[in-house]
Amino acid sequence: MAELEDRTRRILSELDSQGLRRELRSPSGIDLSSNDYLGLADHPLIRGAMARAVLQEGVGSTASRLLRGERKAFQDVERRFADWKGTEASLYFSSGYAANLGVLSSFLQEGDIVFSDELNHASLIDGMRLGRARRVIFPHCDARALRSALVSEQVPGQRFLVTESLFSMDGDLAPLEDYAELCRETGTALIVDEAHAVGVFGERGSGRIEQAGVGNDVFLSVNTAGKALGVCGAFVAGPRWAIEYLIQRARTFVFTTAAPPSLAAALDAALSVVVREPELRARTLRSAGKLRTMLAEMGVHVPQGESQIIPIVLGDNERAMAAAEALRKDGFDVRAIRPPTVPRGTSRLRVSVNAKLREPDLEAFRSSLVTALAEKVACRAASL
Repeated sequence: MAELEDRTRRILSELDSQGLRRELRSPSGIDLSSNDYLGLADHPLIRGAMARAVLQEGVGSTASRLLRGERKAFQDVERRFADWKGTEASLYFSSGYAANLGVLSSFLQEGDIVFSDELNHASLIDGMRLGRARRVIFPHCDARALRSALVSEQVPGQRFLVTESLFSMDGDLAPLEDYAELCRETGTALIVDEAHAVGVFGERGSGRIEQAGVGNDVFLSVNTAGKALGVCGAFVAGPRWAIEYLIQRARTFVFTTAAPPSLAAALDAALSVVVREPELRARTLRSAGKLRTMLAEMGVHVPQGESQIIPIVLGDNERAMAAAEALRKDGFDVRAIRPPTVPRGTSRLRVSVNAKLREPDLEAFRSSLVTALAEKVACRAASL
């Protein structure tokens, strides 16, 4: 054990020296970092539904859903989610990570090939590693490069394309229309992670797949419920036969204790809010557009985009951490994102806009950010 402790401490020391050691910190200040895009995590309708369900159902499910953990409430909310998503069926997993691992490890078989965007989330990468298909990584959101890879790579088995619809660190949108066309042409099964898009995009709010009009071309979608929907877990949506297969083969479903039944009630209430209050997602995207404009006018480089996620790339770890700390002192909760979450040399502030923010909040944040960036640049120049 002494050698293991020494090895571990050396690694932690290296993280410290590189400015990469992370810490757990409770929320404080105005939220510009969470994924609670619609502000549903403390919505009174959802809180009330969950509280009543706890009193009725208790706090635990007692077993996996294939044992004694099944409840009618799960079946009901899965049917409702599938209807909302425009698919035949859906299946609820305990987390988005578990859903991605379950989907990819179950369907990707030996002899298959999977094409993956180079900036896909860690859960997608790990799921593909657990699968037995050969992996081909293509440049980020590059449909032309993907087309070339699809044409040149020949395999005896099934082809898969795996992508996020909205990338969580860059805030950009995958060209789903182009991908759908390529998948139709090549017989490729399209799997889309809608984690950051579900609840925010589309006329019904069901995500980028709806907005892009490519529902008929998507094999499976993974839809996190712990972000815009304000609760937790994730729904995998798709054809009934595929969902039935996951019930039989997805280890992250079969061998996991079911979520507390009260979560099903909360999820059902969250879907009701998203459907009944479209202004929440409209307000979120309007506010994000306003903030992008405000920052650009003040000389802060922000990429053009349509989403609620605004990356402010600062480069080195120290500068990103210093800027986040300055903002925290001014009452804004914005976190520094560093490698390995993002590529080396692209440490950033990940600004996440939500429906609760008002224009005075955005203006105050802009002023605080501009000051913080100017001070950190000056301090860094003086130290060189």
